[in-house]
Amino acid sequence: WVKPVIPTVKSGKSVAVVGSGPAGLAAAQQLTRAGHTVVVFERADRIGGLLRYGIPEFKMEKRHIDRRIDQMTAEGTEFRTNVDVGVDLTAEELKEQFDAVVLAGGATQWRDLPIEGRNLNGIHQAMEYLPWANKAQQGDMGVDEVPISASGKKVVIIGGGDTGADCLGTAHRQGAASVHQFEIMPRPPEERSQRNPWPTFPMTFKVTSAHEEGGERVYSVNTEKFLGDEEGNLRALAAHEVEMVDGSFEKVVGSDFELEADMVFLAMGFTGPEQNSLLQQLEVEVDDRSNVARQQDFATNIDGVWVCGDMGRGQSLIVWAIAEGRSCAASVDEHLSGSTALMSPVTPTDRPLL
Repeated sequence: WVKPVIPTVKSGKSVAVVGSGPAGLAAAQQLTRAGHTVVVFERADRIGGLLRYGIPEFKMEKRHIDRRIDQMTAEGTEFRTNVDVGVDLTAEELKEQFDAVVLAGGATQWRDLPIEGRNLNGIHQAMEYLPWANKAQQGDMGVDEVPISASGKKVVIIGGGDTGADCLGTAHRQGAASVHQFEIMPRPPEERSQRNPWPTFPMTFKVTSAHEEGGERVYSVNTEKFLGDEEGNLRALAAHEVEMVDGSFEKVVGSDFELEADMVFLAMGFTGPEQNSLLQQLEVEVDDRSNVARQQDFATNIDGVWVCGDMGRGQSLIVWAIAEGRSCAASVDEHLSGSTALMSPVTPTDRPLL
């Protein structure tokens, strides 16, 4: 029932979309349907970005991405993988070859935990771990060939969000001996408080399908240091409980403990887009949160360059990335054609109800 919508008229204009996550795909499809020639560049070996390599198969089946790619290909969108724009193709070459450029590279700069023992073997970022599991699930490599596996490991995940839950579910599927998920915040209430009324997002205790499968969630805890053996391998975490005092976390006296672990995944979110060679070559401005700055029409300070999704908004949800991609496409189409019939569901400054 998902059928291609092939444009009947070509504009003669070309657009480069850098990044093939939800924002990039949404922008590319709308611009193709508007009659423009669109090329999507992806530095990885498959199209999909975070959808492909960041979200586990048990949470989002990759056949849905493949179906969308087939639809877009039939509509005329061109995909080029294994192209690191800014390295394999310079920003100047990109601007010379295309009438417009849409940046949709996401917010992929992960937040680290620079504490004692961080360099021990067995400590990985979540986004160093999850892509390998997805590659194995897609048949790109054997399960035994995955360089980071939780099989037989005592795993601790630092970070209580969705990415942490993705690590938890993946670790269970790989046969982890045990899994603990640490969260510095206190355990949310079972029901809404008076300060959190409908229709704001419910700040209540959530159990994902991954949590239903097992593992222990530990709240109000801060990791103090990683402990290793004589060979430089992780053997345990030293941590303590915390409580909120005047808006900041304070250590609970006498709450120190150690937890045996030989594998840790850091899932503490992202600080913004990577400040890579492409952004440096383009000389785009960034805001005070290190995201690419944009105007109300998603345009950057550089003529002919727009930005959408997490690269401009900061880490967010897939639905926001899709909405931004569509809105950005409308702005690009209006710039190239003089007017647009494309929908523009959100602005760069729109925010969810909190």
